[in-house]
Amino acid sequence: MIVFLHGVPETAAIWRKLQSAVGRPSVALELPGFGCARPDGFAATKDAYVEWVLAQIAAHDEPVDLVGHDWGAGITYGIATRHPEANVRSWAADVSAIMRPDYVWHDFAQVWQTPGEGEAFVEAQNSMPTEERAQLFVGLGVPHDDALEMAGASDATMGSCILDLYRSATPNPHAHWGPWSKTTAPGLVINPLGDPFDDPEGSKEMAAVLGARHATIDASHFWPYEAPDQAATVLTAFWDSL
Repeated sequence: MIVFLHGVPETAAIWRKLQSAVGRPSVALELPGFGCARPDGFAATKDAYVEWVLAQIAAHDEPVDLVGHDWGAGITYGIATRHPEANVRSWAADVSAIMRPDYVWHDFAQVWQTPGEGEAFVEAQNSMPTEERAQLFVGLGVPHDDALEMAGASDATMGSCILDLYRSATPNPHAHWGPWSKTTAPGLVINPLGDPFDDPEGSKEMAAVLGARHATIDASHFWPYEAPDQAATVLTAFWDSL
């Protein structure tokens, strides 16, 4: 079974095209608060999401192939590096540059991590027309209809989870979860070459640190929407080699 983890500001819908292209049994988890309710008392921190995902994959009879994008990748790295006992056969994730010891969060993240500024940003974004919000995603390579889907899913619940998640990861994930070593489960680091939130050298460096393979995709940050067929080829080749 393949388990897909979406990122920010997304829902499980981002995996729909890739699930179809892969054509294998899979589930795209809805992280709490992203297109679904935020359970009472749920902290929405990086560690809370790791624990929640661990519980979901533990429910499967056989070890799963875990695939993460954006913060779904962050959760995947957290599981692969800190929970070797997890019910995971393999893992694949992008934006590995965020795991570097010297990583500095991008401008959006720094706003979200700032009390007051983050809340104002979320409120302003949610007050904009859906079409206007969608243009940000179109500018990052997301097809228009998919961008509308992403923009339409944004709400106050998602916004609160984004703020809590990013504020749990200052100054960066390495400060909380590092230092890193090779993972027990085989891994694949994916580097979309047009991703402004990643970089090829940082991606290769982290793949080596984690003992993982490295693959590139000719796409931007939201590659599951933009290049599902290409991603399916990369992922199935990895799984078939295990």
